[in-house]
This record gives sequence, structure tokens and C-alpha cells, in this order.
Amino acid sequence: QPRDRACAEAASGRSGSAQPLQRACAAAALALGEGAPPTRAPDFDWFFGFEEARGLLLPLLEEGAEPSSSSSSSSPPAPLGVLDVGCGTSGLGPGLYAHCPLPLDVLAVDVDGDAVARARRLFEAGGRRPVRAGHPASRLRFARADGRALGPACPPASRHVVVDKGTWDAVRRADGPAGAERLLAECLRVLRPRGTLVQLTDEDPDARLPCLERRAGRRPVTVHPLGPFGGVAYFAYLVRPLP
Repeated sequence: QPRDRACAEAASGRSGSAQPLQRACAAAALALGEGAPPTRAPDFDWFFGFEEARGLLLPLLEEGAEPSSSSSSSSPPAPLGVLDVGCGTSGLGPGLYAHCPLPLDVLAVDVDGDAVARARRLFEAGGRRPVRAGHPASRLRFARADGRALGPACPPASRHVVVDKGTWDAVRRADGPAGAERLLAECLRVLRPRGTLVQLTDEDPDARLPCLERRAGRRPVTVHPLGPFGGVAYFAYLVRPLP
């Protein structure tokens, strides 16, 4: 079975870090679109939650707004496009929607239709999700889409910030390097020229940086340590705007 094979491969660990079997199986199931395992909570956050990432992500959104804020036009600024690729039922997209004071158009996508439906229900019903927008013009949408082939769900050069929290890891475990490279290519396709791709992961720079630098073209790639959270060191890899 594809899920069993991906689970076994994931359990064997990635470069520089060990990965428990249950966590690996969750990643494989999600990436293969088979839904969440029975033990998975309905509002699962991979790696860590929005609060741990807000200090990195909110300033990036402010960077994206700078050209608009300096304009002499009297019209209100257009919302900043944000893509949360492989969102699952994470609180990341709702957190950005609730806490960013700038107008945002947040699109949260996942290949797992059940996860998308649960995330939408949690957001609309309140639950543990923040529901009040940080800006009255902001909106948050959930959609089923494969990050390796987003198609019309996300047009080219439409997103100021693309966030991948563990999705590369899950896709690479389930679909191999070719699948991870397709995911990266799609993220770069939908990114605006002055936009930033953010990958949040526990994979060491020695393993991740060479691949990103090889595929990012002229875009610079930087790495920023995060945490440790729960005793685990994490990293944010930023594929930055063209110089």
C-alpha cells in the first residue's frame, strides 16, 4: 500500500533528525490525501502553532505592504495575498487573518478534503479558532487543492507570502524528491516577484538549503532558527524577493 510504504520511509528518519512512527504516519496519510488517522485531534497543528510563528510572519506581511503604503493613491490598499499550502486543520491561516492589522486575502489549501471541511467548520463555528479579522477588509478562504498542482485555485504571481509548514516534509516522504520539487515549483509560480516563500520545518540546513538554492533561481535563500519548541529545534527557510 502507498501509505504503508510512505509511513515506513518516513519512520526511517530524515537528515539530521529522528521522527517518531506515529508522526511519520500522520505526515504520509495527509500527503497522500487519505485523511487523518483516528488518533489525530480535530484541530491538529503540525510542528507548532501560530503563536510561535507570528513574530516571523507578521513582519513579512508588513514588508509586502510597504510599496502600497507609500503610494500617493487615495484608494484603500489591496489585500495582501497569502497562501497556506497544506493547511490541514492548523490555526496558522486563521491566526494571520485575526492578528494581522493589514488587509489580507488568506487562501488555505489542502489535498485532504476532510481536513479542509473540518478547518472551515472550526473557523465558521468559532471553536478554538480566532474569528474576528485583524482588518475589516481581510478574508479567509479554505479550498481543496493539491500543492503540487494548484491550477486555477491560485493564479501565477498572486501571493505576497506563501507559507509551507511541514508540507514539503510530508510530500517528500510520501512522493519522493520529485513530488517535493513540484510543490516548490508551484509555490514559486504563485509567488509575486517581491513575495517571500516561507518553509517551516525541523529539517537541518545541510539537508534543505542546497535543494532550495538550486531551485530558487536568482532569489536569495536564508535560514532562521526557531525554538526549540517542545525540545525540538526548528528552522524557517525564506526564499526572498529577487534582488
